[in-house]
Amino acid sequence: MSRNDSLFQRAQRVIPGGVNSPVRAFRAVGGTPRFIERAHGARMVDADGRSYIDYIGSWGPMILGHGHPAVLEAVQKAAVDGFSFGAPTEREVELAEEILKLVPSIEQVRLVSSGTEAAMSALRLARGATGRNMIVKFEGCYHGHADALLVKAGSGLATFGHPTSAGVPAEVVQHTLVLEYNHLAQLEEAFALHGQEIACVVIEPIAGNMNFVRASVPFMSRLRALCSAHGAMLMFDEVMTGFRVALGGAQSLYAKAIPGFEPDISVFGKVIGGGMPLAAFGAKRAVMEKLAPLGPVYQAGTLSGNPVATACGLATLREIQRPGFFESLSQRTRSLVDGLQAAARDAGVPMAVDCEGGMFGFFFAGELPQNYGAVMATDKERFNRFFHAMLDRGVYFAPALYEAGFVSAAHGEAEVAETVAAAREALS
Repeated sequence: MSRNDSLFQRAQRVIPGGVNSPVRAFRAVGGTPRFIERAHGARMVDADGRSYIDYIGSWGPMILGHGHPAVLEAVQKAAVDGFSFGAPTEREVELAEEILKLVPSIEQVRLVSSGTEAAMSALRLARGATGRNMIVKFEGCYHGHADALLVKAGSGLATFGHPTSAGVPAEVVQHTLVLEYNHLAQLEEAFALHGQEIACVVIEPIAGNMNFVRASVPFMSRLRALCSAHGAMLMFDEVMTGFRVALGGAQSLYAKAIPGFEPDISVFGKVIGGGMPLAAFGAKRAVMEKLAPLGPVYQAGTLSGNPVATACGLATLREIQRPGFFESLSQRTRSLVDGLQAAARDAGVPMAVDCEGGMFGFFFAGELPQNYGAVMATDKERFNRFFHAMLDRGVYFAPALYEAGFVSAAHGEAEVAETVAAAREALS
């Protein structure tokens, strides 16, 4: 029996499903999850000593790769000074200033410890700022596991969502409306019916939880206009895309295409923590000042702004601002997806690909899906076979067709070439 198998057996006795986050269990693709012992650069090594090219990157944070020297130095120094104080530190201020410098749409930011916490708190702030209760979200977008967000669409736009998790009372999601991603007519109808009740529309501008799906520019432009016209707040969930698809996040890409575009509230995670538990949400000063201790919207956290996490995040944000960083990262990511698509084409296998910055997706389909339903209609069984064939060849993609992939600055031409060569074997 392999060490991965024995560790998984042990884990299942003491941890539900043997994992501390569901997608790690390989339920979507089958088989035994790999227990990782260490990682460096673009590679991870499992409990059996097997090395993999890592395209998960801790689900996005490791934009510099594993064990970057500048990040290691910052974390080691911070750890010597103290793990946690329960009091303010200068580094919290420095990290907030760095985020504000890179994201012009926000004037103040509050640091928290997870993407779920950031999204949950931002939604509460939006409700407090508008005095309204209704939330609009989109099918296939994931904003953490807060009760009000674990919801699927109702039978129509006049009916609200139903919980997708046991333990979530129906009355908790009674103010959550779920729409189809990129569906303009449905968006118009929702605002016509409920415009004066909507506190906030929350969206992943480039969805990473139904693989890689972009909100179209016309859709995003109209969403911004409708929110403004009806007094609703537009919330960008950039936990995945923030400082990953571009230095200014996905919102900087839409600002180039839509004059004057910016969201009202932004949520960040992953890259800003560099692999440590850290996230944030921000908005204009007038909105953020509604948070305690200044305003009536309560939010708190014992480990918020943790000194070791902020050291890790600050070092990461400073490294990604080096000249040419995103140009190089984007080129490497494009080289990867173009190589995968060429390998599929040569094997006679339909594959659609897309990428932005260091984030990518591929689908076994003739064209890129535009919404969750289209993603789920792609060839799941072919994906599962491909995943295992690549894993056997030392390439670690996300273990589910509905998850995006990530390239780091540590992925070089050699790693891309090795991946594409493995894909040619697997696809044939």
